[in-house]
Amino acid sequence: MGKSIVQLVDELPTSGMTITVLNALDFVVPGEWDNLIGFDRTIKTVTGEDDPGLISQIKDRAIELYNDEGEGYQRAVWLYQTVDTAASALGTAAMANKVGQDISFLGFLQNLTPKPEKAQAIDLGMKIVVELLAYCQINGIPGDSIGDFLGSLADYGGESKMRMAAMVCLDGLVPLGPNFIKAAGDWIGSATQSSLEENEAFRNIQKMIPGTDKVAFVGQAFNSVSSWMGNFVSARGLSPQTILQHLQGFVDIADDKLDYVGAFLDMSTNYYYHTGVQTVAKRLIDRAYAEI
Repeated sequence: MGKSIVQLVDELPTSGMTITVLNALDFVVPGEWDNLIGFDRTIKTVTGEDDPGLISQIKDRAIELYNDEGEGYQRAVWLYQTVDTAASALGTAAMANKVGQDISFLGFLQNLTPKPEKAQAIDLGMKIVVELLAYCQINGIPGDSIGDFLGSLADYGGESKMRMAAMVCLDGLVPLGPNFIKAAGDWIGSATQSSLEENEAFRNIQKMIPGTDKVAFVGQAFNSVSSWMGNFVSARGLSPQTILQHLQGFVDIADDKLDYVGAFLDMSTNYYYHTGVQTVAKRLIDRAYAEI
């Protein structure tokens, strides 16, 4: 077993590219996300309690639940981490060392190439699959509970809502354009087992994808969320340009370089893992508080 949930939450960063990008996307889901760091602070925020003895009891029970391999909390964290690691496999550390508070992408473009549309589409599909599987792990329900997951999206809030908003913006609209749902759907619909296995995330998590036809499940998961994504975009009037305008507060990049922006953000952010750990911590704390 790796780090405890307390360590994971305590070690989340308070600054850096991931935090900057998520703050830049606040306009999409205003006020939803607070970068809640520190396990004790998270307990106090979630429960409203400040008694040290009670906080200690909640923490102990949360740790116990997280360490129980019969529960799905560790697997959920692993899923979030795995999909982010796959997306940022091209030298995140080296790129992150070049990133300061005032960022110009122009110097990096000669070392970047835009991700092929097919690869980007599969990445988007895998993030949706991971969100579904993690939801099922956290809630202790079968991994093929697509209907339950889809119903839950209407109730998403806080860091979970921000994660989905960032997925739509950074993995959909920015790299694939305003017709990203159709474009990604076409690629995913034509995928085969061998073409999906070119994706590192799929290779790593396919053992957790339910059923024998993994390709079909990825397609079903994507299609189930397509209407939600379309409604999300239209209700907020989102476009690649509106997202770029907000990112340009810290990114010096031309409007015709959105595909490069997508490549850079893949390498330099881990928003799925960051907000995923926050989601798991909150769900653990809710349950621990109810059980003590």
